[in-house]
Amino acid sequence: MGRIAIVVKGYPRLSETFIAQEILGLERRGVESLIVSLRHPTDLTHHDLHDQISADVLYLPEYLKDDPARVRAGRRHAETLAGYAEAERAYRADLERDRSASRHRRFGQACVLANELPADIDRLHVHYLHTPASVVRYTAKMTGLPWSFSAHAKDIWTTPEWELREKLADADWGVTCTATNTDYLRSLAPTPDRVDLVYHGLELSRFPAEETRPARDGSGDPVRILSVCRAVEKKGLDRLIRALAKLPKTLAWRFDHIGAGPLTGKLQALADRLGIGERIAFHGAKSRDDVVAAYREADLFVLASRVARSGDRDGLPNVLMEAASSGLALLATDVSAIPELIRDGTTGVLVDPDDAAGLADALHTLVTDPALRVRLGHAAAADVRERFSSEPGFDWLANRFAAKRRQAA
Repeated sequence: MGRIAIVVKGYPRLSETFIAQEILGLERRGVESLIVSLRHPTDLTHHDLHDQISADVLYLPEYLKDDPARVRAGRRHAETLAGYAEAERAYRADLERDRSASRHRRFGQACVLANELPADIDRLHVHYLHTPASVVRYTAKMTGLPWSFSAHAKDIWTTPEWELREKLADADWGVTCTATNTDYLRSLAPTPDRVDLVYHGLELSRFPAEETRPARDGSGDPVRILSVCRAVEKKGLDRLIRALAKLPKTLAWRFDHIGAGPLTGKLQALADRLGIGERIAFHGAKSRDDVVAAYREADLFVLASRVARSGDRDGLPNVLMEAASSGLALLATDVSAIPELIRDGTTGVLVDPDDAAGLADALHTLVTDPALRVRLGHAAAADVRERFSSEPGFDWLANRFAAKRRQAA
């Protein structure tokens, strides 16, 4: 049995532990892989999880101009392959509808990948249906290899329907991580069985069991509010900061944000302008151990997700499951698949993403009511451990890969 080439946009990434978790879970089930990354890592650190993965990593030229000799060698080899003409036709048709430098770059990367794939690779599997899937689709046409996909959030909701339809038609099969995503992709697929629902889930042993926390109520020791997310538009951090600014000045709280992102400076400036900058700490990207420690120390986890102007949105953020596993009360917005995890009033609190007053009211209620936080946190922890273990998903994927290989044989 050969290896699977698992294609990702960047590796390793602190914000994509679910991908590393999946690769490691598959390795432990005997599925060997080669990780193919379109980009070199940009994070200054990585999780210990990445050190446990034994797969080799192949980095493609991020920009074709950076390694012209490698690109030329890839093109020369690709042109000798039986499927090259079909791949080029697909690329030209895509280019007519999307005349971007990115489209040209993806075809060049596909040529390099077709040239450099080891002989023991018998399947391509890609995370994300946007640019990484374009590379895989062209490569599969060149080489004749079957391909499958894992779709997530941004890749689905920012990719045009015509492109999703064509990729879904060409892929062997695929999975996505929420029921909301599943319904949408099935509506575009040639047959509904082309797409299956597989939740990311958590490797629960890596996260703390339910914690006992002090009964802070905002009258003395500050209530610790935490959010772990990238500082980008779809995470709604600006709205969360504005909601925090609406809380009574006498209420004792502090807000810790963990995560890198381009909006960090603007968010800090906003907090300062609203007079709450001294209560907010922006910690940047942190290791998994640091994040787990932050879950233990917090009293309330908040994620104010929204739909960005580009259409980008969250799917079902793993950080919500991680926080819930330690018994943290959850406050989030009713966006995308978040209600698949949080049942309002039972396992957390949901508010409309456009209801700034509602977010502020929910914050005030949860900050001042430690008994409510305990009840919600306890229910969330039990629910996550019952419904969102990662092990069934790993089993499903390993069996699917094995079944397709048996059929091919």
